[in-house]
Amino acid sequence: MLLEEIPSLDLNEFNSGDPVRKAQFVQDLGNAFNTIGFVAVKGHGLSDDFTKKLYQEVEQFFQSPDSLKQAYEIPGIAGQRGYVGKGKETAKGFKVPDLKEFYHVGQKHQEDGDSVWSEYPENVFPKEYPDFEAYTVGAYQTLENAGKMLLRAIALYLELPEDYFEDKVKNGNSILRAIHYFPIPNPDTLPVGAVRAAAHGDINLITLLMGASAEGLEVLRMDGKWIPITALPDQVVVNVGDMLDRLTNHHLKSTIHRVVNPPREKMGTSRYSIPFFMHPRSEMDLTCLESCVSTDNPKIYTDMSAGEFLTERLIELGLKK
Repeated sequence: MLLEEIPSLDLNEFNSGDPVRKAQFVQDLGNAFNTIGFVAVKGHGLSDDFTKKLYQEVEQFFQSPDSLKQAYEIPGIAGQRGYVGKGKETAKGFKVPDLKEFYHVGQKHQEDGDSVWSEYPENVFPKEYPDFEAYTVGAYQTLENAGKMLLRAIALYLELPEDYFEDKVKNGNSILRAIHYFPIPNPDTLPVGAVRAAAHGDINLITLLMGASAEGLEVLRMDGKWIPITALPDQVVVNVGDMLDRLTNHHLKSTIHRVVNPPREKMGTSRYSIPFFMHPRSEMDLTCLESCVSTDNPKIYTDMSAGEFLTERLIELGLKK
């Protein structure tokens, strides 16, 4: 089955307490990840009003002078917190940097004795915009909770214990990335092949994406056709990342997607997007699940931890030396 649009699901069905509705959600989620690789989900916990205010805070920051933004660009941490400037990230396999700048928010450090905090840089927030922290951290925590529910459903689909991912994502290395695809007043000045986001798969387990401010996201369907992806305002778009692909030996496939440039007459406008990249703890073993390896489907990935894989990809993206 090949789909022209992504399936829509409601997370409330999974949490309904009705075993039949829960099982149907699990099956529908797995089927979506095996056909198109993306699914639109409502019932995630973010209100329209909160999302609107979050985008206002993000837009306000990115419309600031470069000198202000660059004050929150932290050297030596491979762009894992704070601002990352224009031309800093290049998709794997491409030579021209993406036409974007972004801001990273990670886990809020806690006094709970977890050794994982020593691995994560502290968050940094722009003091010029005092509400930026509240809205980005609020979105982070809400999407993390929704992500944990989706991973429970994925575990059941894979015939694993429902809580299989719980300890692996507890205080995980997840990232909320606020992206600004900046205006290009004169497209003729662009390097050949420069696009807002070149074709790529995400690094993490799953990605949850709030509705972007403009069209442009496209997914590579399994028959090689690129199709546009849009979601309703009350939905987040969810896709499989490379780590889950590795864990399941390509049973759940990381979906290749891109953000194309708008028509020439709209190149002078901004596009904003805020994905949440759900990462596990660095020690999670990404060795292929035995249940996903067979004579017909031999193991295709080398064994490594999530931390090792993340480091490898950050080097490929040009964010880490």
